[in-house]
Amino acid sequence: MIKHVAVLKGGWSNEREVSLVSGAAAANALREAGYKVTEIDVNRHIAQELSALKPDVVFNALHGRWGEDGAIQGLLEILNIPFSHSGVMASAVAMNKILSKELFRAHGIPCAEDKIVRSEVLFKQDPLPRPFVVKPYNEGSSVGVVIVRDGDPFDKNQKGPWQEFDELMVETYLPGRELTVSVLDGKAMTVTELKPRSGFYDYDAKYKEGKTDHIIPAELDQGIFKLIMTYAEQAHQILGCKGVTRSDFRLDDSACGDGIPYILEINTQPGMTPLSLVPEQARYLGMTFGELVCWMVEDASCGR
Repeated sequence: MIKHVAVLKGGWSNEREVSLVSGAAAANALREAGYKVTEIDVNRHIAQELSALKPDVVFNALHGRWGEDGAIQGLLEILNIPFSHSGVMASAVAMNKILSKELFRAHGIPCAEDKIVRSEVLFKQDPLPRPFVVKPYNEGSSVGVVIVRDGDPFDKNQKGPWQEFDELMVETYLPGRELTVSVLDGKAMTVTELKPRSGFYDYDAKYKEGKTDHIIPAELDQGIFKLIMTYAEQAHQILGCKGVTRSDFRLDDSACGDGIPYILEINTQPGMTPLSLVPEQARYLGMTFGELVCWMVEDASCGR
């Protein structure tokens, strides 16, 4: 029996544009595989729309708040529609970087020092020794990330996340290599190193072609390579994730570095754009984009 898949995309978060691309790519792959597909640009009437549509399964291609923080997952559970990716609790905790990092630390996964600071007092004095990072603690895709280094101006009149959020996460800046690991069904795929051609791995570097070089697999000491893979699997398990996740790390293995891989965050709904990392790692392992998306649909569930 042909499954009817509703692909949720767009929405109204800061990551809307990326979600539209992810959703369109997934929908095209599912149609080619023989599924009946309805694409939905999500608005606040999504409950009524899904109730009328009655799909067999939802492929959740939403990114950012409301789409991957447990909100839409809770709605889908109420409607009893199986959906891709992680459930309510895992999604909510993963989206909250403070909570997820506390759990990672408790299980021995190294994390950078951090604190929550109210935007209204952020500029009274440096919240941490420089260099430090200021970012929303419940956004993805490096939305609103600002790095403050020695000698940098830092005041409320600059453009930054303090103009949009009442509370922000301030985190010790970790120098070194940018690494990422995708986890499929609890098993790590491989490690990719990301080398931005300028600046840091921000929103543009992630989603604009030619901005970042992807080294796959990353050229690392094999012991460190395996350790990072293990940490990614543990992060997936600790939060109770399912389906596909992607964990990001920093490693300074230079002569001056400590050689410790630090987890930055786990993403429970990684991008599925042509430049996205999960499809790239799957392809490296011999899995086509279509096979990956179909696996995610067949893995969809409700209430776990």
